[in-house]
Amino acid sequence: MQTRRVRMLSAFFSLPFRGRAGVGAGGVSDGRSARPHPSLPPKREGTTQLRVLQVLLVLWLLACCTLAFATPRALLVGVSELANQPQALWLQAPRNDVMLMRDALLKQGFAASDIAMLADGVNGAALPESQAIHEALAKLLAQSGSGDFVLLYFSGHGTRLRDIAKRYQEPDGLSENFLARDVRGTLGSDNVLTGDLRDADFDAWIQSFLAKSVFVASVFDTCSANSMTRGTADAPATAEGPSDDEVRWRGLRATQLTGGAAPVRPLTPPIPAEAVPRARYVAFFASESHQITPELRLPRKARNARPQGLLTWAMVEALSRKPATWRDLFDGVLALYPPVIDELAQRFPTRELPSPVAEGNLDAPLFANGGAPASTRPVWRAQRSGDSLAIKAGLLDGLAQQQELRVIATLDDGAVRSAPATVAQIKLGGAWLAVPAALKDVSGSAFWSVTPMTEPAATALRVRADKPLPAGLSLDYPAAIRRADDAATADVRWTDLGPPGQRLELLAPMLGATVSTVVLPDTAALRRRLQALAQLKWLAQLQAYGKDGQLDGFDATLEVWSADRLLRSVPVVQAAAMLPSPRAGERVRLTVRNTSGRSLDLVIAGIDARGNLQSVYPDELGETNRFKRGTTEQPSVKRFDLPWLDAAGDARLLVMAVPATPYSAPRLFGVAYAQAEVSEVRVRGGQPPAESGERQVFAALLRRSGAADGGARP
Repeated sequence: MQTRRVRMLSAFFSLPFRGRAGVGAGGVSDGRSARPHPSLPPKREGTTQLRVLQVLLVLWLLACCTLAFATPRALLVGVSELANQPQALWLQAPRNDVMLMRDALLKQGFAASDIAMLADGVNGAALPESQAIHEALAKLLAQSGSGDFVLLYFSGHGTRLRDIAKRYQEPDGLSENFLARDVRGTLGSDNVLTGDLRDADFDAWIQSFLAKSVFVASVFDTCSANSMTRGTADAPATAEGPSDDEVRWRGLRATQLTGGAAPVRPLTPPIPAEAVPRARYVAFFASESHQITPELRLPRKARNARPQGLLTWAMVEALSRKPATWRDLFDGVLALYPPVIDELAQRFPTRELPSPVAEGNLDAPLFANGGAPASTRPVWRAQRSGDSLAIKAGLLDGLAQQQELRVIATLDDGAVRSAPATVAQIKLGGAWLAVPAALKDVSGSAFWSVTPMTEPAATALRVRADKPLPAGLSLDYPAAIRRADDAATADVRWTDLGPPGQRLELLAPMLGATVSTVVLPDTAALRRRLQALAQLKWLAQLQAYGKDGQLDGFDATLEVWSADRLLRSVPVVQAAAMLPSPRAGERVRLTVRNTSGRSLDLVIAGIDARGNLQSVYPDELGETNRFKRGTTEQPSVKRFDLPWLDAAGDARLLVMAVPATPYSAPRLFGVAYAQAEVSEVRVRGGQPPAESGERQVFAALLRRSGAADGGARP
């Protein structure tokens, strides 16, 4: 693409500059002599000015070319051989994965010179050793500039171990590591490795790319330690099954690795001074952190099948449907998993099979650099059965009975057809609707999805006002704000007082609020307050859906601390819906514990005394809200500081959790960032497989009432 840019500029320089009325700089037009315009200076000065104008236009064209032809680059890493480890631990597919991904990227418009490969057994590729991988990342970072796109792809073994030096401690206490070709371990130890790349290393590199306004997509066709899946017995050999159709499992226990060495890191990744919001970031993972992922001959039963990583093969297959966004691509990946997983489940009934995970700005356009989402409403996968469509999104996700949806059918060739429909039946986690008449002729191999056409009216904040609502309101689905036709249906009344400020009156009781009127200083404060009230109304409805609900193996506890000393604690379910009021020098914390044996979809959010939405978990932009699996023996625990609760005044805190379902995107329950500058980042629900009965739901909404900032506020 840089070559194309140079050619365009060269062509531009070679063209004669065209003046007024089609007259050439030194020639004639239409056979008539060119006369100088009365306002033009003599010829030499005019030529100089024209040259200056030409240079300015060249600079403008260069800027346009930079935006239009931002360079996509990729680093593909495949580790099949572990040179310092027994061959029984080696893999077969990573070298194939790298070549398959390279071919797919070439079809997507990547230039061969912009695809770097580190893989053993691939002609022309460097060996995927740890030092070489870090150096390749550093080179890629140096080459990339604002507006570029980078794909970081890794295929091979993963493991987990304890890393107490990390800034962010994992709920299960274990960190994920990618094993380079030269990995060594200390036999009998699970916390000394060399030749590995830590999750903290990857985070630092990604932050460095983001700091340069580069869009980063990461794909990890690897997994963590299989010793964490079931029990503590020694892990079996990586290969299982007949030689002509064996399955190898990606994931080793650190204690399986031999060959001690001093734990020296080959290269320290650059770390930006400040964290960068992840509006230009997506990541695909082949499995949850406690799971393992397979490599096997794909496509199944095909004559030309060869060993491939399941995630890599599914991604390349899904790309053939011409997805427009990362969410479309991930949904296509999920649709290809069930037949393979069903077969593996029959062959290996004692294994927990992998469920892919995605995070980041999934609604961004594919292989492009842009933080703005291609769509602003959730898209849920649908499963067709005859003339009916089932979706695993329901009341918990902001759907309502008789809500209008748009049904989308993506055909095998990537063509898209759509038609409107309405929700016919609904429950907490699922809904059903009829296939629109206009789409009944669509073939059975089509990929189905649905998206809401509007936000649900029942949960919208209704504002009584004598003028249009202020511009710039930013809300994530399903929260919404609408003007009310009369006071009887309004939640709040807004009055523009002019220079004195903006007055809001609470007309309907909302979560026990005792204050009815507040005057805000300006329109910006008004927008923030309306957004918070709209979120608050949705949170109240969400909590009502899960009221008195229990989730086996999940606990949340409120704690009051003084310095490093725990003073008192109370389970959230016993807090009588009231937040504790800390004294001077005390602070409030929340501890959540998962011993359910499953991963959870968890959201913790609140509204502070100033009316601002506070996102507690996930606490980083673009991060998945899938909380790690924990058991009674090895619980997943996370403690959250809540500094915004230390101040006096009205405040709300919501804790919402459901068991995660395999082959679905994590769901945020419509609770996300309301601030305009980060509202681009959304991770919405996807379709899990069929379940029997309703899902368990844990929901707790706590409140504290009081005065803050010298006055009460709704």
